[in-house]
Amino acid sequence: MRLLLLSNSTNYGEKYMQWCESTIAFFLGEATDNLIFIPYAGVGFSYDDYTAKVNEALAHRSIQVTGIHTFQNKEEAIRNASAILVGGGNTFHLLKMLQELKLDSLIQKAVLNGTPYVGWSAGSNITSPTICTTNDMPIVEPVSFNALSLVPYQINAHYTELTLLNHGGESRKQRLFEYLAANPKQRVVCLPESSYLLVKDENHTYIGSTDGRDMTQHSSREIKSHAELTIN
Repeated sequence: MRLLLLSNSTNYGEKYMQWCESTIAFFLGEATDNLIFIPYAGVGFSYDDYTAKVNEALAHRSIQVTGIHTFQNKEEAIRNASAILVGGGNTFHLLKMLQELKLDSLIQKAVLNGTPYVGWSAGSNITSPTICTTNDMPIVEPVSFNALSLVPYQINAHYTELTLLNHGGESRKQRLFEYLAANPKQRVVCLPESSYLLVKDENHTYIGSTDGRDMTQHSSREIKSHAELTIN
């Protein structure tokens, strides 16, 4: 199993996917034919526009994706994909669409059988057992919160410990500890901007410009770049 799980697509002041395009290209290697893009996290713009945006960003890397929404036989498209890319946006909407189209189990099976998977933001969130640690608003209701379970821990993308001045709301860290208090057997791997997880079979490596965070109910520790996660 090979996964590239990016926290975000765009850094402040940069072009779309500028920070991660070389990482995606290196990860995909020669797997550049039949790249299937899942655009269902996109809300408020068309799936065609989303697919075109990804292709524009990755064009000079000789990477071109085809949106899954354009295939009549989506099962065959997933089965024949040389890699699957899943974009960011709203995680609830993404999971709802995958469940309704019965693509969640198809993608899970394909990836477990060796198809490389690239996700960013919502696309990374859904590789967890559930989507309960997404930051997104539940604008739609999926059948359940159960996701792809490609990794054995929860992911929190766009992680930050910054708080707004004079704002009395909980921090992200406090919110995640609430989740862990309600789900004491779970674990959350937090990915700040410009970071990602590289998964190859049982090896899970954190890479980032700043430290990540590994949280359980009773612990919270920093993850240094290029550190391997302990997988029980």
